[in-house]
Amino acid sequence: MNISHPKHDCTEELHSANLRVTPARLTVLDIFEHAQAPIDVSTVVRALEDRQEHVDEVTVFRIINTFCEKGIVKPIHLNENKLRYEYADKPKHHHFICEKCGDITDVEGCMISKAQKQIEQAIGGKVFRHSLEFFGLCKRCVI
Repeated sequence: MNISHPKHDCTEELHSANLRVTPARLTVLDIFEHAQAPIDVSTVVRALEDRQEHVDEVTVFRIINTFCEKGIVKPIHLNENKLRYEYADKPKHHHFICEKCGDITDVEGCMISKAQKQIEQAIGGKVFRHSLEFFGLCKRCVI
């Protein structure tokens, strides 16, 4: 999992969400902003350890739950026995999951806008969100 190190200050985003700014929250938010794919709690803990930040797993879980409540990150269900999370402000996209190596790749763009409108017309309602994942073999595993 490629997670870069801090490139900017996340203080303003925490203030906007009416959250107290703490070093742990700043670092966890930065990890989410720079994650290349949805990540789980243990990945966040490892990224904190890589940055030599000492935050226990329970605290990380609480921070992530608070971020979910505030709409900063969102949970992602990828047909696994664990939740992953990603930064909520990422452009609309879907995920491709390799069934052999487990690699997750973002599939940019939302290609089902027309289908969503057809569904709304058919049900006479309004779709607020959707989830679409693709499963198969990545180019490394297909060989």
